[in-house]
Amino acid sequence: MQIEKAAEADAKLLAGLLGEVESYYGGTDTPADEDQVRAALFGPQPVATVLIARDGDDVLGFASYSFLWPAAGADTSIYLKELFVRAPHRRRGVAGELMNAVRYAGRAAGCSRLEWTADADNPPALDFYEALGVATHQGKVFYRQAL
Repeated sequence: MQIEKAAEADAKLLAGLLGEVESYYGGTDTPADEDQVRAALFGPQPVATVLIARDGDDVLGFASYSFLWPAAGADTSIYLKELFVRAPHRRRGVAGELMNAVRYAGRAAGCSRLEWTADADNPPALDFYEALGVATHQGKVFYRQAL
């Protein structure tokens, strides 16, 4: 398995993977807009970085992250926004390797911590994170507002 940063040539692939993510959460498996993916990740002001796990030509899954500031004092944190492994490749260590790659990216960038959220109604994800030995953080309340 290789894990590497997505390149602009991966925009169509990522658009398709985002459709799979939507399907996983109960929506329709409809690819995202490829131009929107390209602009978000490879435009003049990229808003995230994506790591893709591959086994040869087979795409196993991906992780997307962004940096947040401030974290503690003037530190920076790395925020995992999405961790997704395609159904045939689950429970084979792919998610763990993607998490390791995100941790590495955070350390390389000088971040003081890795942060993420998980849906309360996603037991496989919650079990995975618990198996990593990471306790839930009770000190924050999550808010969301449409813009």
